Amino acid sequence: MAATSHTDATQVALDVLRTGGNALDAAIAACAMQCVVEPQSTGIGGDCFAMYMREGKGQPLAFNGSGRAPAAASLEALQALGIDTLERHSPHAVTVPGAVDAWTRLHADHGRLPFAELLAPAIDAARHGFVISSRVAFDIDRQADYLPRFERTARLHLTDDGSAPAAGAVRRLPELADALELIAREGRSALHEGELAHGIVDELQALGGLHTLDDLTNARGEYVTPLATRYRGLDVHECPPNGQGVIALLLMNMLREADVDTAGPFSVARIHLEIEACRQAYAVRDRYLADPSQVSVPVEQLLSSDYAKSLLASVDPARATVPPTRVPLPPHNDTVYIAVVDRDRNVCSFINTLYWSFGSGITTRHGITLTNRGQGFSMDAASPNVIAPNKRPRHTIIPAIASRDDRVSLCFGVMGGEYQAMGQQQFLTRHLDYGMDVQEAMSCPRFMVDPDTGVVEMEDGIDPDVRAELEAMGHTIEDAETPIGGSQAIAIDAQSGVLTGGSDPRKDGSAAGY
Repeated sequence: MAATSHTDATQVALDVLRTGGNALDAAIAACAMQCVVEPQSTGIGGDCFAMYMREGKGQPLAFNGSGRAPAAASLEALQALGIDTLERHSPHAVTVPGAVDAWTRLHADHGRLPFAELLAPAIDAARHGFVISSRVAFDIDRQADYLPRFERTARLHLTDDGSAPAAGAVRRLPELADALELIAREGRSALHEGELAHGIVDELQALGGLHTLDDLTNARGEYVTPLATRYRGLDVHECPPNGQGVIALLLMNMLREADVDTAGPFSVARIHLEIEACRQAYAVRDRYLADPSQVSVPVEQLLSSDYAKSLLASVDPARATVPPTRVPLPPHNDTVYIAVVDRDRNVCSFINTLYWSFGSGITTRHGITLTNRGQGFSMDAASPNVIAPNKRPRHTIIPAIASRDDRVSLCFGVMGGEYQAMGQQQFLTRHLDYGMDVQEAMSCPRFMVDPDTGVVEMEDGIDPDVRAELEAMGHTIEDAETPIGGSQAIAIDAQSGVLTGGSDPRKDGSAAGY
């Protein structure tokens, strides 16, 4: 079974599984396809995190494929250039891409089919054409005023009159097809040492960036030891910092200490609790979360039961709190998450991102759009997340796996930038505490508190009387302008062998199996 946010990607993943590929092969092939058909959401100029569980048992492997700041990108160097804010369009917001390094390293260690075979469907779609789906058209339209800042990006992704292509339109990305062919043929070196690397460095240096070819050549992802916490009999596994998986686990620890509201997940008391827990957990994130290779992150303390209890004790059950002081991140919701389970019960939880929609908007001569993940850094010298040479920014993307007695039972992930930690908590608690199946748990209404302003963004479907009571408690609630996040999941019944998949209706995807 495969679950992705685009039907073309799901189909590609199933084709790979049918021809003998394993879950990791299928995830890479699906992701490559999404780099073409969902160009606003992901790309080879971005980052990748993955978790992989062989034969569905034991402890999952985790890989951190997040990019780093250039070696010359110190706070002092940027300040000397007169830069005090990392703007989205700036070359200084571009971190070194980590996705292709992650794909090729994971494939070399765990893949089964030839790497070039996995990229072939994406290359074909980019060269010969793909259909713009409805959510992709919606997302591009929301960027139509920004993309003309970069002539090449606008030419590739907008129509001749500067508007977004309509749903059903056929598009081609021949430059990206050529780039993917080089990667299929040469592997990692194509993007990190060869012609594509020169294209990235040339583009960024022309814009004033500090990137060098050595930054790309030296870029390496790494295997990391997953973190875990126990919730309702399941061990929930997350990648460690610099990603925010530890905050998802902190939220689960807090909710574990609270009573399950028998009135349901959308009662006044339950929604209030989740909002307040989110405020607390995200304030913790901003206080401590950074690149552990350069900053000490107190993971053990953050995941202790006593710490969760102390945060929960600070929640007033009757009133909303003032938002804790924090350093804001730019809002975004563009990422792709992929869940795959193969016939041997290898499980892959895979996530790839450009950060914002179309990332920075900077596109190289090879059609590679570059991330703006550097906006995740702080320019405050006192922050643990301050930009520094070769440092990885605080990350939002978090693939996850849950197991019972060392056997996988759930492969899942949530898209949506900052929402992801809160989104995983909402998905898991609706599934485990309130008995929803995986599709119901991701389809039901969502809400998310803005950690900066305290405003609660809420989707349709929650009782107006509940909303009114929450406002009377001091919550400021606004209608969600766009769907909150996205998600995919596959549940595995160890006894029957049945797979149950879900794919978020907020996206263009599907869950399918055979």
